[in-house]
Amino acid sequence: MTTQKKGMEVVKDLDLERYMGRWYEIASFPSIFQPKNGVDPRATYPLNPDGTVHVLNETWNGGKRAFIQGSAYKTDPKSDEAKFKVKFYVPPFLPIIPVTGDYWVLYIDPDYQHAVIGQPSRSYLWILSRTAHVEKTAEQEARISEEAKVFGTVAHVHPAPDDTKGIWWFKSMFGK
Repeated sequence: MTTQKKGMEVVKDLDLERYMGRWYEIASFPSIFQPKNGVDPRATYPLNPDGTVHVLNETWNGGKRAFIQGSAYKTDPKSDEAKFKVKFYVPPFLPIIPVTGDYWVLYIDPDYQHAVIGQPSRSYLWILSRTAHVEKTAEQEARISEEAKVFGTVAHVHPAPDDTKGIWWFKSMFGK
């Protein structure tokens, strides 16, 4: 007997301006594109004048900042679905090879404080929050967990590592 995966529902009518800003990775399916020993991963999304989104992904490894910059754009500008393509260039210090991926907003809470991001292959999943450490209500946790189950088992979701040696935001003020 085979089990059928639930279809992926994408957020409709995402308010892109409200979505912009800084997001912290709370948990994810480990990605081969993210540094293995990075702590306190976060993403910052400012809106560009042309309607695309600037993407800055950051993490820290051994006290040193690692980052990559790219851009995101709606897959179909006429659609009400929150389906985006994100494009990075590798290596980041010599941007010659574009790497694109899907960035689908699967869940956003009404206050735009928590989000679940995935893509159609279900290989990657990110649970994001506006704060670095989340104290969720049982209702929020259940809703986020339910959205993550679209990907199959949530056993693959790993909490984002955090820096236990200091206050990350203090370090970030000095670009570290």
